[in-house]
Amino acid sequence: MSTVKIHRYATDGIVVTYEIRRCIHARECVRGLPAAFDPERKPWVDPNAATPGEVARVIERCPTGALQYERKDGGPLEVPPPKNAIRIAADGPLYLHGRVRVDGADGQRVVRDTRVALCRCGKSGLKPFCDGSHTKAGFKDSGTVARPEEVETGTGKSEEGALVVTCTADGPLAVTGDFELVDATGAVAARGNVAWLCRCGGSGTKPFCDGTHKKNGFKAP
Repeated sequence: MSTVKIHRYATDGIVVTYEIRRCIHARECVRGLPAAFDPERKPWVDPNAATPGEVARVIERCPTGALQYERKDGGPLEVPPPKNAIRIAADGPLYLHGRVRVDGADGQRVVRDTRVALCRCGKSGLKPFCDGSHTKAGFKDSGTVARPEEVETGTGKSEEGALVVTCTADGPLAVTGDFELVDATGAVAARGNVAWLCRCGGSGTKPFCDGTHKKNGFKAP
């Protein structure tokens, strides 16, 4: 990624960081702890308004990773879930939760995180991350999995149990590493460790790639 502006809000007990580019206003923080996260206030983050533990627990609900924290009081750090998960949002992005690593087509690491939201409408200006463009673009998809058999098993192991996402040039997301694919209803739609996921927005077999990116002129380095 290019130079990124990170907003920092610190107390003696916790440091909260906020990367506005990755925020798509899921509002988990606002609903979970409005005293500390109030978009009508400046600055909108006030970690003094709650205990470090309360702030940390709510930040861990941020599905995009825009909010992060560092404990200064000796409290526990964020722990990835025991199972990597890819959740499909209806009419929205892919939410990844686990030991997530995103690499570019050139093999360079883009990010390593616990919580990531990846674009699947093809319109984001922050590819591979979602920036909320699906709303303006009118992207529609139920978030259900019609063909779970396309998820492979028994191959594609990754280091340290990581869920590795590689952005192919002008093409899909290549996903390797043991994971569960969860549909928009919350049901586990498939399990596997190799998948090719659409990011052009045009596939007829969403969330999987069907090669449509070659026809619709999708471009993403």
